[in-house]
Amino acid sequence: MAEIVMDVPPVNALTVAGWRELARTVERAGRDPATRAVVLRAEGRGFNAGVDIKEMQASAGFEALVGANRECYAAFAAVYECAVPVIAAVHGFCLGGGVGLAGTADIVLASDDAYFGLPEVDRGALGAATHLSRLVPQQLMRAMVYTCRNVTAAELHAFGTVLEVVPRDKLRDAALEVAGQIAAKDPYVIRRAKESLNGIDPIDVKRSYRFEQGFTFELNLMGAGDEHRDRFVEGR
Repeated sequence: MAEIVMDVPPVNALTVAGWRELARTVERAGRDPATRAVVLRAEGRGFNAGVDIKEMQASAGFEALVGANRECYAAFAAVYECAVPVIAAVHGFCLGGGVGLAGTADIVLASDDAYFGLPEVDRGALGAATHLSRLVPQQLMRAMVYTCRNVTAAELHAFGTVLEVVPRDKLRDAALEVAGQIAAKDPYVIRRAKESLNGIDPIDVKRSYRFEQGFTFELNLMGAGDEHRDRFVEGR
């Protein structure tokens, strides 16, 4: 099995290059015939805090914005399309792009301190509701988008979208145990199972997310994106 670890202090908010490297790492793992499952986890305070807004605001023009959108899209697609099952092991915060990763993973395990949310509206952006809707019911997803409220790992466990909730110090072991159960199966059958399950998905997650991203570009053209990101960077 392959273990992919995000470790970008202080909060695992990934730069454009970071999202690109994550996508390529997941793709490489899936292409390797020796890989039978992938565990995606993180070190530090939380699983993932999304894009690096400070990088975006420090860049002139829209290059960083377009880059972040393209590379987030690529990373989420890489997890979803990985030829073998991807197990996301989530601790602490899972926000924005973190929800995109968890929502495209095949299986999610979480620590008892984990929480999930989309602060996009407060950042003048939209996106990853596609992936959040794979974790929570429709009405709750809408409430979370509009209000930027979070949900806990325990709530997701009750919905059945988080497989197990464990103490943080047991999370990696729990994820590796599930990965080991998958790795013990016939690898050819598991790869066909992943392909078949993606094939029966009722929603094209790539197209759905790309549609959402179009509204982020509109918000930026109208100035709302910059305004809200500046407030975040300045701590207002």
